[in-house]
Amino acid sequence: MGQLFRSVVVSLVIATAADAGAQDVAALAPVVGSGSAYRTTANLTYLKLGSFESTLDVYQNRTATAPSPTLIWIHGGNWIGGSKEASLPTLLPFFQMGWNVVNVDYRLLQQAPAPAAAEDCHCALRWVYEHAKEYNIDASRVVVSGNSAGGHLALLAAMAPLSAGLDSQCPGAADLKVAAVINWYGFPNLLDVLTGQTANTAVNNWIGPRTDRQDLALKLSPSSYVRASSPPVLTIHGNQDPTSPYEYAVAFHAQLTRAGVVNELLTVPNGKHGGFSDVETLRIYETVRAFLTRTVPPRDSR
Repeated sequence: MGQLFRSVVVSLVIATAADAGAQDVAALAPVVGSGSAYRTTANLTYLKLGSFESTLDVYQNRTATAPSPTLIWIHGGNWIGGSKEASLPTLLPFFQMGWNVVNVDYRLLQQAPAPAAAEDCHCALRWVYEHAKEYNIDASRVVVSGNSAGGHLALLAAMAPLSAGLDSQCPGAADLKVAAVINWYGFPNLLDVLTGQTANTAVNNWIGPRTDRQDLALKLSPSSYVRASSPPVLTIHGNQDPTSPYEYAVAFHAQLTRAGVVNELLTVPNGKHGGFSDVETLRIYETVRAFLTRTVPPRDSR
């Protein structure tokens, strides 16, 4: 896995250098440096059920002299596909920021239907807190993020309390509190996309044909758990998204605001379900950095 990380960094450098010209190669030094600044511990098992193991990778900033802020990334893929390894390019800006990164895989639909993926991500979050000292993680500066289905799972892991019952595979005595959530075009309310004109096939497949499907969809909706104590949320969403309707992101933003939750909705004009342009992606990461600066301040500034 360490070699894979370095290969991704080198590929990015080569591609960018080809676009920018040789005179700009020096500007890529921070990207190259990130390949050697991190210690990679791959495929750590955070949950084992029968013969199946849910795993994660830890990218630890080996140059940090104090516990580091840490991003937990949950990949998308309609709850049926995707992998943590495929997410590496998305995470490079966080390596450049000096953050630790925990990259999570979880049970997909072929392993188990809902709520398995949500339970796994809850367990991954608990694993991070339980192993914070071991990997130099600042438990007070943990941020959860993901795209599409991963955005939904990130919101749910960060917002659902113990009473939601998603910790049955890894019970604990206290709610898990994160510093912030970065939601890339996730689904805030599964009921909204379960039936009717906005019905989403992937959501329906994941929930399944069970008789209590509406109750389960409500239980697995992050919007069900909005309260004043919810962590700050940054939502990134294209206003032409054909998969996760933009109007529900707007409604979620309004719901958070009414509850007094610090939150921001970054709209990508004409944006679809990801696949944003380079210019838009740069703007997104600039917004992410500013949002994290406000909501997850350095240790010595608190």
